[in-house]
Amino acid sequence: MSKNRVSRRQFLNYTLTGVGGFMAAGMLMPMVRFAIDPVLKTEAAGDFIPTSQKVAELTTEPQRVDFTFKQVDAWYESEVTSTAWVYKDDNGKVVALSPVCKHLGCTVGWNTDKANPEQFFCPCHYGRYTKDGTNIPGTPPLAPLDVYPTMEKDGLLYLGKAKPRKEA
Repeated sequence: MSKNRVSRRQFLNYTLTGVGGFMAAGMLMPMVRFAIDPVLKTEAAGDFIPTSQKVAELTTEPQRVDFTFKQVDAWYESEVTSTAWVYKDDNGKVVALSPVCKHLGCTVGWNTDKANPEQFFCPCHYGRYTKDGTNIPGTPPLAPLDVYPTMEKDGLLYLGKAKPRKEA
């Protein structure tokens, strides 16, 4: 037998400390994983989303372009369909505008108001925008339509995340 004998009190103390530490680690590990997991995840391949629209087929008349992308919300992944109004300006530069009205978030259409042709029109509250997305004074929207950054790759149009325009 050994000279360093453990008393019952010390044995109980060591056992309860070990079990308590094991239980605390079991409770803390999921919390640590929850906090660190988003940092360790890799992001998507890029900020631009491909569309089926060929850049060569764009004209000076705005066209509706629908595109889909995967959206991740925590652990839930869904496929979202969005829309943009796309055309080439007088300089040949591609312009992509968000169809969301800046008044109350309704959807605008191109050339749908017979009284005001060649304009974006929101039928909900009669908001109007010029072809370049600028809001028309005297109508409900107080800001211009958001703009999508564009990129051409392999002849196809790629759209970034819509951003508010700085000029009014």
